[in-house]
Amino acid sequence: MESDKNRLNLKREVGIIGAVSFIAGTMMGSGIFISPQYVLSTIGSPGASLIIWTCCGLVAMLGGLCYAELGTVIPESGAEFIYILRTVGKGVAFMFVFSFIIVMRPASATGIALSFAEYVVAPFYNGCTPPQLVLKCIAAGAIVVLAIVNCLSVRLATLIQVVSMVVKMLALAVIILGGVVMLFQGNTRSFDNSFEGTNVGVSSIGIAFYQGLWSYDGWNTLNYLTEELKHPEVNLPRAVVIAISLVTGLYLLVNVSYLTVMTPKELMSSNAVAVTWGNKVLGSWGWIMSVAAALSAFGSLNGTFFSGGRVCFVAAREGHMPDILAMAHVRRLTPSPALIFTTIVSLLVLIPGDFQSIVNYFSFTAWFFYAITLSGLIYLKIKKPELPRPYKVPIILPILVLIAAIFLVLAPIVDNPQIEYLYVSLFIVSGVIIYIPVIHYKLCPGLLTKLTVFLQLFLEVAPAEKNL
Repeated sequence: MESDKNRLNLKREVGIIGAVSFIAGTMMGSGIFISPQYVLSTIGSPGASLIIWTCCGLVAMLGGLCYAELGTVIPESGAEFIYILRTVGKGVAFMFVFSFIIVMRPASATGIALSFAEYVVAPFYNGCTPPQLVLKCIAAGAIVVLAIVNCLSVRLATLIQVVSMVVKMLALAVIILGGVVMLFQGNTRSFDNSFEGTNVGVSSIGIAFYQGLWSYDGWNTLNYLTEELKHPEVNLPRAVVIAISLVTGLYLLVNVSYLTVMTPKELMSSNAVAVTWGNKVLGSWGWIMSVAAALSAFGSLNGTFFSGGRVCFVAAREGHMPDILAMAHVRRLTPSPALIFTTIVSLLVLIPGDFQSIVNYFSFTAWFFYAITLSGLIYLKIKKPELPRPYKVPIILPILVLIAAIFLVLAPIVDNPQIEYLYVSLFIVSGVIIYIPVIHYKLCPGLLTKLTVFLQLFLEVAPAEKNL
């Protein structure tokens, strides 16, 4: 408990190692073990797929650096929500938090949990597709377990993140070394005419970026928990550079290894790329890759829960969600009501979810709000140059990432319009319909107050102060 006024606040317990682990550990989740075949099948050639992976890493790095400046100018947790609230206004901020809590974060958690389940069951369903019911039950179990861990202890959640990052780095190192050995043995057939068959359509490039950037999702993780980061003005930009550089290098080497061991056709037809790679290279020890990939996804899911709960918590603290979600446990100092709420929504999204559609619609929504957030940074740099900036980037960087974000939002719609994108857009705008009566005019029934008091006593939570 750290407060001059006898109030609760979240403690600064995340140092530089934990910070790098949260970014890299959240990024290096299921994506690199699942997305390569989707990137390759969408873009059409091995050479073009490697360019897509490189460009995705560059976009993530530039976005991370822009967010590092935002995190030091506005040193509050909540990432996009708090930045949009401070630069654009309450209405758009509520549209974001409504979309984030109902679609973006649950979709991200569900996609990672389904990937975790795929790798857990892969050794038991070798050569055939596992039943969806089995996958969803295992995914739901993982979501519940990590929700409990995050409710119990920040340190325990951070420890899981560090340990899982070590495991996934070892797994990726094995894949890279195996690829190097196969490369020296002359297995280069996948790189002959490596750009043959490239799909150069705007929609193909956009969807390939969606699938690739899914593997880089998490580059903004630290901005969700700025108030729990030690010395954010130093550790935030430092952790971004270290983690994203490390992840980009590993991803490129791993993709080269996949293409060295498998033909493009084999890679595209695989349900679990790392397991297929393990069976071909490690033989009877191929199951190790399944275990490592499952643990990797588990760590990524942990980071997703840790950061996602903080957005819900901060939104409630700003009056955009019920008061109970802005409270922390009186002894454990974790935002348990917000974590429980996000867990329930994730479990509901899991019921109808399938991986590829989850990635596309999550990415569309996410990059729409990234564009708004980056516009806010450009506004602050032009209109509020006097604000203290412990870390800053040239204005050209947010402009470049903004252009990339606009392309990622518009490309799939312009080149290959689908009715689903209209549904997602309508859902985002529908946040305004809820905002006007419930938040702006505060038409909240008295029942909500009674429910808040009951849950506050039941969950042993109390209002938490900002930790600035």
